[in-house]
Amino acid sequence: MDQLLAALDGGWRVLLVGMLLGAGLPTMFAFGIRALAWGAGGEAGVHAEDVVLKPHPMGRVIAYTLFALVILAVLLGIAYIVVHGFGWTMTFNGIWPVVTPK
Repeated sequence: MDQLLAALDGGWRVLLVGMLLGAGLPTMFAFGIRALAWGAGGEAGVHAEDVVLKPHPMGRVIAYTLFALVILAVLLGIAYIVVHGFGWTMTFNGIWPVVTPK
């Protein structure tokens, strides 16, 4: 019974990371694109010709923040692959990743 619980514990962790990185990063990028359109004054609706949509500066801030998070996640993934290719280890004990030789 303990082995089944250990397998289920490991399984939900893999599922969670897969959902965050597999579907979460493209979703964050899509929200960034939507926020960038909102920041530029665009809207996904049809308006009369005399309606002028105002740009929202907060939309650009949100968009660039989401883009930065996506780029950071991709760079961390590449760094993880490169570090392990050199035979070193990368641990995430705090905020910053720590690279140490094996």
